[in-house]
Amino acid sequence: MDIKSIVSKDPIGEEVEVKGWVRTFRSNRFIALNDGSTSKNLQVVIDFENMDESLLKRVTTGACIHVAGKITESLGAGQSVELAAVSLEILGDANADVYPLQPKKHSLEFLREIAHLRPRTQTFGAVFRIRHAMQFAVHKYFNDNGFFQVHTPIITGSDAEGAGEMFRVSMLDPENPPKTEEGEINWKEDFFGKETNLTVSGQLEGELFAMGLGKIYTFGPTFRAENSNTTRHLAEFWMIEPEVAFNDLFDNMDLAEDCLKYVIKYALENCMDDLELLAKRQEDEEKQLSQDKRTIPLLEKLQFVADNEFVRCSYTDAIDILKNSKPNKKKKFNYFIDEWGADLQSEHERYLVEKHFGKPVILYDYPAKIKAFYMRLNDDGETVRAMDILFPGIGEIVGGSQREERYDVLKKKIEEFDIEEESMWWYLDTRRFGTCVHSGFGLGFERLISFVTGMNNIRDVIPFPRTPKSAEF
Repeated sequence: MDIKSIVSKDPIGEEVEVKGWVRTFRSNRFIALNDGSTSKNLQVVIDFENMDESLLKRVTTGACIHVAGKITESLGAGQSVELAAVSLEILGDANADVYPLQPKKHSLEFLREIAHLRPRTQTFGAVFRIRHAMQFAVHKYFNDNGFFQVHTPIITGSDAEGAGEMFRVSMLDPENPPKTEEGEINWKEDFFGKETNLTVSGQLEGELFAMGLGKIYTFGPTFRAENSNTTRHLAEFWMIEPEVAFNDLFDNMDLAEDCLKYVIKYALENCMDDLELLAKRQEDEEKQLSQDKRTIPLLEKLQFVADNEFVRCSYTDAIDILKNSKPNKKKKFNYFIDEWGADLQSEHERYLVEKHFGKPVILYDYPAKIKAFYMRLNDDGETVRAMDILFPGIGEIVGGSQREERYDVLKKKIEEFDIEEESMWWYLDTRRFGTCVHSGFGLGFERLISFVTGMNNIRDVIPFPRTPKSAEF
C-alpha cells in the first residue's frame, strides 16, 4: 500500500507492507518514511529492543527500506496513524557520512547541483507531483473541449519567432564542413539537405492542422539559444499552444482565460496537501522581508486568479496608465515609460495587475514593430491583433494573437521581417487555399508551474534545467 492511501484513509487495524525512503530516524524508535506518493510522511514505530541492533544502524536518512506491520492510532502529535513495525528490511543503504540530503535546511542552489536527488525532498516532491497534475489537467481540458493534440516537429527548418536564437542541428564535420564555390557552408550536404534547428515553437505547424481539424493543441519541448542566466529563462522548456480555426482575437482571450482558470482550479481541488506545504515554505522564506516586499500568499494568489474576471485593456490605454502612474512620474521604474511603442517589462506588467487593476489583465493590440510577423495587422497599419495575459507575481504568462490570414498582407510582412519566402511556401499555401480567420496562444508550462507552486526560479520547476554552461544529468 502506498503512503498516500494510508494517511488519507487511516486504515486502523490493517496489516500493511510499505516501501520507501527514510527521511529521519530518531530515538532509535521513530522512522519518518516517504515513498513519493504524498508530501506527508508515515511514522513507523520500531520495537528496538526486539530488533537486530546491526540492522537498526543501517536505518539512516536516505536509506530505502521495506516495512511490514499493523496500522495503529497515533498517540503522538503530527499524525493520526502510525505503522507498528513487525519486520524491517534494508533494500538500499545510504552512508550517512556522504549522503548529501541530511535532515537539515538545504538551499535551492545546492539542490540544483544534485538534481538527481532533489525529488526526494519535501519541496521538490510537491513541485513535481503538481507538475504532473497540471499536465493531466491541460490534456483533460483540451480533450473535454473537443481539441486534438498534434505532435509538431522538434527539428525544424523555420524560425517561428523570427528571433534567430536557435540551436542548430547538423551532422556536418565542424572541423571541416563542405563548402560552396563561394566559400560558404554547403548545407545541401547536411543530413536534411538544408539548415535545420531545434524548434522554438510548434505554432506554425499547429496552424496547418487547425486549418483542417478545426481545434488543435500542441504540448511539447521548445528550445531557445538565448544566453540569459535569469530566474525566468531556460534553454529547454515545454509549451502548450492551441490553435483554433474561425476564432478571432476575443475568442482567443476567452479560451485562454477559461483554460487558465480550469487548470488552476484543478490544482486547488486536487493538490491541496502539496500546495499547503509550498505555501508554508513561501511564508517561512518571506518572514524576514518587510511587508511591502512580500508576495501574495500562494493559496490566496491562486484563488485570486480563479475567482476574478480578467480585465481587458488595449496596449495604448496601458501606456497612458503607466505614463501617468506614480512609479513612472517618480522614476521608480527601472524602465521609464515616455512614449507609445515601448516594449513593456515585467515591472510594468505587475504594476497593472497588482496595483492599478487588482485583477489579472489581458493586454491587446500591440505595436506591430515589437511583435512577430504572423500576427494580423489592424486597419490602423500600426498595431497587430496580439494579446498577452498578465498574472500577479510573474507578469506575462500567455502570449497569443489572431493570425494574419490574408495572403498578400502575410507575404509582405514576411518580406519586411527579412524572412526567406521560399522557406515559408507551405505556410503561405494555407492562405492561398481556403484561408480563414484563426487564432492561438502559447502558454509556457514552466511559467505556469512557477505560478502555481510559488517557486521563484524557473529552474526549480523542471526536472533537469538546461541553461547556459549547464547541461548536467
